[in-house]
Amino acid sequence: MIIELLKVKVPPEQREKYIQKDAEIWTTALAKYPGFLGKEVWINPNDTTEIVLVIHWATRENWKSIPQAELNAIERKFSEALGKSYPIVESSEYQVRKFPQK
Repeated sequence: MIIELLKVKVPPEQREKYIQKDAEIWTTALAKYPGFLGKEVWINPNDTTEIVLVIHWATRENWKSIPQAELNAIERKFSEALGKSYPIVESSEYQVRKFPQK
């Protein structure tokens, strides 16, 4: 499994709207693609502007197979719904390794 981790800074008064629109637009769109396993939204209790999106993919190939034009279209729709664009301040990729339980 591959984890796509995205960190975004959003004013506290916009946080709930951001999370709601992200679920309605981004999560719904990504769920249509093969290999999408789910998504978590993490809220930092020590920084009310920070939202971390953790997207689970079966493989890196699944994740990277989404055409850039489609990603751009989803982002446009998302930004229009929010009335503003909030840039991603950090983007990371992690590979999940599982070990047998003893």
